[in-house]
Amino acid sequence: MFAGRHVLVAGAGVTGRSAVPALLELGARVTVADGNAARLAEFEGTGAQTAAGLTEPPADVDLVVTSPGWRPTSPLLVAAAEAGIEVIGDVELAWRLGRAREKPPVWLAVTGTNGKTTTVGMLESILRAAGHNAVACGNVGFAVLDAVHAGYDVLAVELSSFQLHWSSTLAPHAAVVLNVAEDHLDWHGSIEAYAADKGKILEHAAVVVHNADDPWSTRLAAGHEGARHVAFRLDTPRPGELGLVEDLLIDRAYVQDPASSAEELCGVADVRPAGPHNIANALAAAALARAHGVRPEAVAKGLRDFRPGAHRAVEIGEVGGVRYINDSKATNPHAAAGSLLAHPDVVWIAGGLLKGAQVDDLVTAVAGRLRGAVLLGTDSGVIAAALARHAPNVPVRQVPPGDDEPMNAAVEAARVLARPGDVVLLAPAAASMDQFRDYAHRGDAFAEAVRGLSGGADDRG
Repeated sequence: MFAGRHVLVAGAGVTGRSAVPALLELGARVTVADGNAARLAEFEGTGAQTAAGLTEPPADVDLVVTSPGWRPTSPLLVAAAEAGIEVIGDVELAWRLGRAREKPPVWLAVTGTNGKTTTVGMLESILRAAGHNAVACGNVGFAVLDAVHAGYDVLAVELSSFQLHWSSTLAPHAAVVLNVAEDHLDWHGSIEAYAADKGKILEHAAVVVHNADDPWSTRLAAGHEGARHVAFRLDTPRPGELGLVEDLLIDRAYVQDPASSAEELCGVADVRPAGPHNIANALAAAALARAHGVRPEAVAKGLRDFRPGAHRAVEIGEVGGVRYINDSKATNPHAAAGSLLAHPDVVWIAGGLLKGAQVDDLVTAVAGRLRGAVLLGTDSGVIAAALARHAPNVPVRQVPPGDDEPMNAAVEAARVLARPGDVVLLAPAAASMDQFRDYAHRGDAFAEAVRGLSGGADDRG
């Protein structure tokens, strides 16, 4: 398949470190291109050639494997396309390599604006509870190429819109688009283009799962003749769906007679973190697992065993009767809405880089829950203006841009606004890079500030 071929790997970061050894092992000649000399230096002695500042592929290259971070408008990728050279991503490469194995792994794939990592984590836990040799991989941090190479039987694959843009033959056994909201529009150009790339996960799937409560998910799932269609909703499920009946997660899709029978999967209390958005994630994970034949009892055990990752609705502690929760991963308004709606009385810490996203709908949806708001970062003024329009009675504090320790100041301001029984919630609705390295750094700063509050915190993280 690759022996003797000259493959150009565009990007010497995570994708390069995964793709290059896989291609070399298959006998390909590999050139790695990147503008970062330090990254390229890591490939010295591997057998791969390196090239800095390439704007055109070498003459005999017949395939380009690109990092998902490289935009389609990058000169090197444009030149490759104009020369008729196929450009794929590491996910497409992993799919092709997996299909060539004697026993190809089963792919259960997840995308969406929010909830991807939680859903694949839940799915991995469910699959393992059922006794499968399974792993969460892809955009979750463990490269899917490495998962294929390691020989796992079932892959719970998180896929970003960037990765899907560069995929063409990917055909998971079951796949879901959880939701679509404004995000990464600077990369895709429009929400329509962003949604179209998300929808590529469904094009060749045997089982198409969609969120009946999300218009984009429903729209993208339409069609796909020949696939089995399964929906989930935060309400009583119809035949062919999963949903909620009182405090139970119910399956009316993978049963002998969906019109007249149903199976209980688990209770709402089995799902952590709490909140409607995570119930939806659990239903999506269950739908994918059930598509692979997992029994209801394994779904229940897997969800009970699952623990959320860092910076995803993690309770840091309680001080003076106020709970402090870190959801720094809520990096856009859609994610922040799900987080805020999980609590009745909230002092909201928000702000950062909105990247053009609008917050009026978010503020309108959560205004009745807000005890106060503390804003920091570049676009704090945008959020403050939305609060003034839609929640004028909510007290707002803005952390001055020159503050050397913005999160300490934000947490102290939130402490003053909060009352016993409230939640102080870091759900920024924005990216972090204006004041922090990334969302994890921002979440760590929040946790450290909470622990430094007078009296200390009852650490539950």
